[in-house]
Amino acid sequence: MIKKLFLPVNKVMWISTGVIWLVFCSGILGILFGNRELFLQLTPLNLLLCFVLMLINLNDFNKRVITTVVLVYVFGLIVEIVGVQTGLIFGSYEYGDNLGSKFVGVPILIGANWVSLTFMTGAVSALIFPKRMILAALLGSVLMVLIDLCIEPVAPLFDYWTFESGTAPLSNYLGWLIAAIPLQLLYHSLVVDRPQAFANHLLLLHVLFFGTFTVLLT
Repeated sequence: MIKKLFLPVNKVMWISTGVIWLVFCSGILGILFGNRELFLQLTPLNLLLCFVLMLINLNDFNKRVITTVVLVYVFGLIVEIVGVQTGLIFGSYEYGDNLGSKFVGVPILIGANWVSLTFMTGAVSALIFPKRMILAALLGSVLMVLIDLCIEPVAPLFDYWTFESGTAPLSNYLGWLIAAIPLQLLYHSLVVDRPQAFANHLLLLHVLFFGTFTVLLT
């Protein structure tokens, strides 16, 4: 069963999976034993790479998928802008410099990250609840919150973002859950083709990457 979940189904997915393993493992080793600042400054390239490879591994890149990508990107960017400017959604926080160029205080690539997170958690939750959209959407939303939970302890250390209170408040996780639910419902409604094995690997690597630094650096 595990082999089936993680075994790429075509050449493109084999290459994509190998690339993300190489990039994430190189990042871990580089941050721990190499030039930390250099590797952290490459974070925008990693975000863009995950975004592009997720889309490349969709066999049926149709209008529904394009619509989902655009809506998730715009929604994620707007939510972050409102959050940074008002502190109402996630709590009072500001972005650092290692996520790339910003628009009104929010990294432009953060919308692409919302797309990647939505698609990979959506694919995993669809596997568990293949015929129950509501349950799949709820599970996908919870998985998105859990990924954020893995990232939060190291985000200030990596100059990704910093909360005014020093640590992420409960409102941050509630805000993530509330924001994630409509995105997951959109995903499960419109996206039928899912790069299952690639999404599984990408989710695993996110947990491995940030979990490693949570244990070793915090």
